[in-house]
Amino acid sequence: MALFDRPRTGGSPRSSAAGGTWWYAAIAAEAPGSFTARVRIRMRRISLAAVLLFTVAYAGLVLTATGRRWGDAVTAGRLTDPAVARVLREHPSIQGLATLSLVLAVLLLAAVGIVRRRYGRTGAALGTLAATVALAELLQRYAPGPHLVDASGTAVDSGFPSSPTVIATGAALGLVLVVPHRLRSATVGLAALWAAALGAYGIASGRHRPGDVIAADLLVLAAFAALLALLARQGKVRPASRGGALPPQRLLVLLPLAALAIGGLAAGGHLLGECLPPGTGPLPVELPRTAHRCGQALAAGTGAAVALVLLALFRRVDLDPRPVPYRPARADPEETRPEESFPEDPFPAERDHEIS
Repeated sequence: MALFDRPRTGGSPRSSAAGGTWWYAAIAAEAPGSFTARVRIRMRRISLAAVLLFTVAYAGLVLTATGRRWGDAVTAGRLTDPAVARVLREHPSIQGLATLSLVLAVLLLAAVGIVRRRYGRTGAALGTLAATVALAELLQRYAPGPHLVDASGTAVDSGFPSSPTVIATGAALGLVLVVPHRLRSATVGLAALWAAALGAYGIASGRHRPGDVIAADLLVLAAFAALLALLARQGKVRPASRGGALPPQRLLVLLPLAALAIGGLAAGGHLLGECLPPGTGPLPVELPRTAHRCGQALAAGTGAAVALVLLALFRRVDLDPRPVPYRPARADPEETRPEESFPEDPFPAERDHEIS
């Protein structure tokens, strides 16, 4: 980069690793058709779509009477399912194990980032997770909605969105930033299956409704998609190496995840029309069990679909820095070379060599 070149107003800051090519790299990254611009636009659209779906879930499942009656039917239906009742009765320690697994998941996310020396991205993932949990807690306390009561008439705190699901899904999607690209699909897929299982347990235990779990998944997707769009805006993404077919270990994780997403959403959508309680009268006898199965299917399908969408749209993107192929330019372009690098003067100053 020449001495008279100046950075554009509001442009990208100079990178010491890029040397004299930083200005041209910034121009290429901000071009409309560049790779980073495509990634940024893609992640921004996914974030906005997740916010829109979150708003639809909030309006349909919290603010409408039909959505609240469906949530009540799901909560009542868990008591009519003998398998759920038997598991909750015979394994009371599952709640403690679920809480312990949330703590271990966050510690694992931090440990992987520290071991790989990705301190900035680890901090960004943990910060986004903490901000999303704080936003979920604020929505639970201050978002407009009806006052819920249980069967005895006691007031129940709102669980929309579910904080445990936010932590579980956030820890799963946060692994996208810290794990190597070749292990991303398998690692995030396994973590997403675990997060879906925790969401299903939250519904079965009666602590949360399906809308709480679905909204938590969408909220986490919006937050991490916005974070990835910001990283792309800063030029910290690059194309990943194109390999052949997916290795078997990835397929062993992605196929069950895809089956859970497609099957859960399809089954939940099929049952949703049958279990929506009409009117304001008492619930039909057969409705709660169908509603419970519908809620479980929709919540599990949404959790798996959130991970699949992020993995699919971020498949060819690598966050690990590539070695700079050029050396930094010299600070002073007028710097002279050492004397020994110049050829010997053919006309020395000695008088013996003068032409007579």
